[in-house]
Parts: sequence; C-alpha cells; structure tokens
Amino acid sequence: RSEMDRNTKSLVVSDLRLSDAGSYSCEAESRPVVTISLHVFELTISSNGHFLPNESPQLSIMQKSYNPPSDLRISLFNNHNNTEISEVLERVIHHKYLLKLKQLQPKDSGTWRCHIHSDSPFIDQNINFDLKVLGFQNPALERKYATVESTVILSWRLNFKEIKWKEGFTGQLNWKQKENATSFTLFSFTVTAQRKLNVSMKRSQFMSEEPKMEDASGVLEVKLNKVPFGHAGQYQMQLEYNRKHVQSEIELLMMKVLANPVGPLARGAKMTLTCQVSSPLLSNAYLCWERVNGTQMDFVKSKQHEAQVEVNVSTAGLWKCYLVEDNIRKISLNYIVEEAPVWITHMVIGASIGASVLVLGITCLCVITGMNWHRRRQRAKRMALARQHLLENRTCQCKQ
Repeated sequence: RSEMDRNTKSLVVSDLRLSDAGSYSCEAESRPVVTISLHVFELTISSNGHFLPNESPQLSIMQKSYNPPSDLRISLFNNHNNTEISEVLERVIHHKYLLKLKQLQPKDSGTWRCHIHSDSPFIDQNINFDLKVLGFQNPALERKYATVESTVILSWRLNFKEIKWKEGFTGQLNWKQKENATSFTLFSFTVTAQRKLNVSMKRSQFMSEEPKMEDASGVLEVKLNKVPFGHAGQYQMQLEYNRKHVQSEIELLMMKVLANPVGPLARGAKMTLTCQVSSPLLSNAYLCWERVNGTQMDFVKSKQHEAQVEVNVSTAGLWKCYLVEDNIRKISLNYIVEEAPVWITHMVIGASIGASVLVLGITCLCVITGMNWHRRRQRAKRMALARQHLLENRTCQCKQ
C-alpha cells in the first residue's frame, strides 16, 4: 500500500490504517537521517451514521502513534459549524475516546467535523463525518378537516431524498377512532435503498387504492375515497429503522349534517337541522349554524366542547354550518331547505284534516260499539236472572 515518488522523494501510503502509525526514517546517502512520527486517528460512528429522531449517536476516536500526545483535545462542530457539547463515556489515555452526542433531529442531518488538537507534538487535524436523521417534514401532530363522503388525501413528506439516505427502512399506517381506542394497522410497507415502495394491505375497506410514494419529493400519499363518518380519527404513520421508531400523526375530523324530517319543508311545518363533528371540540373552537342572507336571529352557536349544534327551521333557504378554531373557519357544509310545492302543502293539510276526521270517526265508532256492547251485556244479565226466578217458582209448586 505504499510507493516512493522518486521525483519528490515522498513516501505515499494509501488506505491508511491504525497499524501504519509509528516512526518513519528517511536515509539519503550522506545526508542526515530524517525521522517523522506518524499519528493515525480512526473515527467511527454508531449505526453507520444513520439514525431516527431523538437518538444519541456514539462517536469513537482511536489514536495510535509512536509518541502519543499528552494533551489531546477534541472538539465537535455540527452541520452549521457550531460547537457541540458531547458527553465523554470512556477515555483511555492517549489511545481511545468514546463520546456521546446530543439527541438528534432531522435538521441535524449533514456533515459534522471533529477537530483534534495537541501542542506537543503539534497536531491540528479535522475529520469530517456524515450524520443522517430520517424523519418527517410534517408537524408531529397535524389536523385535517373533511365533510362526510368526500375524498381525502393524507400525505407524509419524508426527508430521505434531501439527506441522501442510502439504507432501507420499513413502516406502517395505524388508525384508531379516538385517543384511548384500540389501534388497527391499515397497511405496512418497505422502502428499499433504491427508494422502491412495497406495500402490504391489511384493511382494504379504508382504501380502494394503494398508497403511492413520489420519488422526486419523498411524499408518501394515502387516498381515502368517500370517507364515512365512522372512519374519522387518528391516522398514525410510523417508520422503523434498526429496531427504533418514529411517528407522525394526522387527525382526521369529519363533519356531517342531518335533517329531521327529511325532505321538502311544507308551509307551517318545522324541521330540525343537526350539524355534527367526529370529535369533541377544543376550548378555542365552536360550531355554528347560520342562514345565508338571513338575519341575526338565524344564527345558532354550539356550547363549549360540544360536538354538535341544532337549529329549528320553519322557512326554506340555504343554511351553512361551519367550524371555527382560533377565529378561523376550518370547514363548512351547506344544506338547502327546500319549500314543498303548493299541491304538496294542500295534500299535507288535506291529509291532516282527513286523519283528524278518521280519528274522530274511529273514536265515535268505538263509543257506539262500546255502548251497544254494554246494552247487550245488560240485556243478557236480565234474561239470565228471569230464567233463574222461573226455575225457582217451578221447584216450589212441585213441593206442594
């Protein structure tokens, strides 16, 4: 692994190893002997420099030389060239240093620098090393809003393209309806070192399409078609590498509107509209019904933390329910109350009158029938009594 450059009289040693450390002497005819002490440093990083958030890497520095320095000082600089404080786990004087770094975050990905310094012998050496922290560019907890039976796209942006991650990793998408509910796995996946996505579906009733990975942007996209109200809840994406986990959660909040009774509103009738969301509201949120182009009277606001609001409607028109958080409208749903045609109104009125007459007729019939039944019962009692008296009289005549 070494060769002599005869023009410069230099010795070139390639693929340097710790065992190459030592004292090298150069002899040239009658010239004085020149001796050079070679110090070799080896830096290794745990997990080959690949980590998930909140992991604390360990940095090992091995030093070997013929004349080891007595005052070796080690400094670390992060990817922004700022000094980092590390914890010394182990120190074997002049030979080995084991350092523990801080808990990493995705923003710490990049090239770090280890600076090694000594006054005697003089050493001023920089060793660069790369740290890659796989994670999400999404917030740790994100909220998404949708109306019932709509199409929803959930997406998680991974940073493996930006940090040039060259290892494979696995993951899965879990769903639960609320915080303390049982969690279910919707699908699991594997991303190879070549960024190929392999998916294994678990609960296909949630998704009609397999998730997709955009290689250019690193976005993992999940499409949910015609989402029912019961599929609202917490969708938790989890990544796994080297038996460690990191997760990012999207809470899907659904809104729906119910009308009672359903259908056109007849003149003089009333209808109750109920607007409901899938989870209790935060203290800074409320639901509201308002009639479009209506008056201040056509406005109903939910109570604090209530997940629904009702409004009683007696006239046709367009009603809008919306959710407000921090004075910002997050989602809204319209409901049109249609006025029933005149003939339907007349039919309803006629049906009401007819029903009243029918009820009255049935009542009268029941009264008359009851009176007749009572008369027949009384007549039967009188006839039975007369027969009894007749029999008693006959018995008395026979005895005489």
